[in-house]
Amino acid sequence: MITRRRLAGHLAASAMALLTRPACAQVPPPTWPGRPVRMICPIAAGGGIDAVTRLVAARLSEIWRQQVVVENRTGGSGNIAAEAVARSEPDGYTILAAPPSLAVASFLFASLSYDPVADLAPVSLLGMYPNIMVVPNSSPAHSVKEFIAYAQANRGKITYASGGHGSSLHLAGELFLRMTGIEMTHIPYRGAAPAFNDLIPGRVDVMFNLLTSSLPLIKAGKIRGLAMATPERVAVMPDLPTVAEAGVPGFDVSSWIGLLVPVKTPPQIVSKLHADTVAALGDPATRQQLEKMGVVAVASTPGELAAQLKADMVKWGPVIKDAGISIRE
Repeated sequence: MITRRRLAGHLAASAMALLTRPACAQVPPPTWPGRPVRMICPIAAGGGIDAVTRLVAARLSEIWRQQVVVENRTGGSGNIAAEAVARSEPDGYTILAAPPSLAVASFLFASLSYDPVADLAPVSLLGMYPNIMVVPNSSPAHSVKEFIAYAQANRGKITYASGGHGSSLHLAGELFLRMTGIEMTHIPYRGAAPAFNDLIPGRVDVMFNLLTSSLPLIKAGKIRGLAMATPERVAVMPDLPTVAEAGVPGFDVSSWIGLLVPVKTPPQIVSKLHADTVAALGDPATRQQLEKMGVVAVASTPGELAAQLKADMVKWGPVIKDAGISIRE
């Protein structure tokens, strides 16, 4: 089992191995893929991560002329899916479509039955998800500064919703607290949909969430966007400032999705999977569909995905520790 004490050493070793892997092209086994490939998604069908997974899987199916079956394995804050892939045969036929929860699992759980770094090999990022700070239409706050002032005037009374205890957007709220010095009470829900059900009528005061699921509600006039939780403004909402430029410098809570395989997967297969994933994301129709979802297509090298994991661990580890967030198995 992995413990937090082992994490730093695994991170350094894994990142170094990936970054120093020879860049020369390697020929994959001529029969791969010679049968359907499973792509394991830790998010329920219908969610934003699931939608991206299915879009990329469909394009890879066309490239390989083999079916890529998306299998949703939810639960355990993504650990059930990650462990299933980590423990599968390293033959290229089982792939993990991982969200940022993979980076924080080691901090949320006292121990894991798999090692997110030592047992999984990064292949490529697929895309970045902009997150947004939203409030009910009844909120007196029309900007981040107004919300901070409102929270300071109502200390101990403000609530923020998230799609689950220990989720990346729960952590977004905790980071906002740390960086602004305000007080808010976390109200976790089983997914974004029930959280919106309480945000819309004003039963909770604020929520950080994916732009993909928030934008339709904003356009329908059911909730109000205060700011983007991204380093820069996004094309679909160019007039909405970022949290950083609206009063909280340095605030950045962007979500991502990436592909990983069992660590002992032959490098020839990893190389082909990486090349074909880059090709799939370079397809104009695929990119256009991702843009409609509010997702920025981002292909990366395995080393860049390893660096993203490491950066998230360094960023969120202290937030989780300071807030005393943990999940019981």
